[in-house]
Amino acid sequence: MFNFRKSNNLDVRIFENRQLMGNAAAAAVIEKIQELLATKEQVNIIFAAAPSQDEMLAFLCASEHIDWSRVNAFHMDEYIGLEADAPQGFGNFLKKRLFSRLPFNSVHYLNGQAERKEDECERYTSLLKDYPADIVCMGIGENGHIAFNDPPVADFGDKSLVKVVELDAVCRQQQVNDGCFASLEDVPRIALTLTIPALVAPMYVYCIVPGPAKAEAVYNTLHQQLTEKYPSTILRRHPHCVLFLDELSASLI
Repeated sequence: MFNFRKSNNLDVRIFENRQLMGNAAAAAVIEKIQELLATKEQVNIIFAAAPSQDEMLAFLCASEHIDWSRVNAFHMDEYIGLEADAPQGFGNFLKKRLFSRLPFNSVHYLNGQAERKEDECERYTSLLKDYPADIVCMGIGENGHIAFNDPPVADFGDKSLVKVVELDAVCRQQQVNDGCFASLEDVPRIALTLTIPALVAPMYVYCIVPGPAKAEAVYNTLHQQLTEKYPSTILRRHPHCVLFLDELSASLI
């Protein structure tokens, strides 16, 4: 059972707990993939790598109703400077929880070890243009970021699809709070990210945001002025975005 409300275009759904929220989000994504595959040869999806996505990803992996061999997968951000096999790497996170568990047609990783980061941005930009995304599955950071578009670097009118960014302190501390790193000093300062225009260009966006630490960010998403100070407010402009919350993340709205 969920509560339902609208904020501008944003479809907000609130569930009793994060398991129900994640299952419902995955069910919505599965239904949309099925709908798209009825009219398209392939579907392209961008995934977020974060603990907030765990329940949704697990439910996706359990689905027996999708021909994953017709789905191409991307992820939306990656640290620069980690070892290639570091478990904190977002590509590795998604490989463990999703990419290695389903028979995707293709999986395209951002390479945080690339020698020339500008070349890596160009490479991934070309892939995004060759395989225009149909669906994005994302979260919202404690500072309101989507992917690694923190407030200091967020740009609603960004001309790039992929760029190198410096992570702000709140974003880096969240990685410690999530248990991904032991201390703030361990968290990389630089990352690759899909830009905000790249994330909101796909027709369908599913945003999964559980937990008490996200309550303020959820409030800001729904109630603050549309501005890069609160990057996730851009989702209120999207024509087909669903925001999935649990009671904890929805506690301030």
